Amino acid sequence: MVYKMNVAGLERDLPLCAVAEDFYIGAFIMFGDAELTVACARDLLARIPADSYDYMLTAEAKSIPLIHEMARQSGAEKYFIARKGMKVYLTNPLKVSVRSITTQRDQELYLGGEDAAMMKGKRILIVDDVISTGESLRALEELVRQAGGTVAGRAAVLAEGDAAKRDDILFLEKLPCFHADGTEI
Repeated sequence: MVYKMNVAGLERDLPLCAVAEDFYIGAFIMFGDAELTVACARDLLARIPADSYDYMLTAEAKSIPLIHEMARQSGAEKYFIARKGMKVYLTNPLKVSVRSITTQRDQELYLGGEDAAMMKGKRILIVDDVISTGESLRALEELVRQAGGTVAGRAAVLAEGDAAKRDDILFLEKLPCFHADGTEI
């Protein structure tokens, strides 16, 4: 089963994936889809005032192509990525725990101390491909807080399920959740 979706002027088929017995989500994967990544970055940037943030932050890994393309299109020289595992090159890292809907287990996000120092006193735009339960977003917000920055905004390509009802997220399209038979919840 797939969900046919139009986003940033492009049509894509999203495979439906089981999260629970009668709860499915549409898998939105930008990896390898350069056309979609460029279009989504362009359309998100068109909705975000350029002077409203100093840096962008995302979580590893699905949103990396998006944040990179947003930085390229906007002329940003630096953006930050919260890593899903501790790396030897992360000195004095900040750490938060998160459980996202697609991972279905607890994991940690790490932000290197050098990146955290650059975020201190700065306005940070959090970027994601899909915001669903808001748990990954909450974890990124906590990293910004620990670093001494301010969350300037939250932007995503898609808002899934109840996230589409939030008024603190800028997004391009709504993505419904599904029953096992493919009907929308």
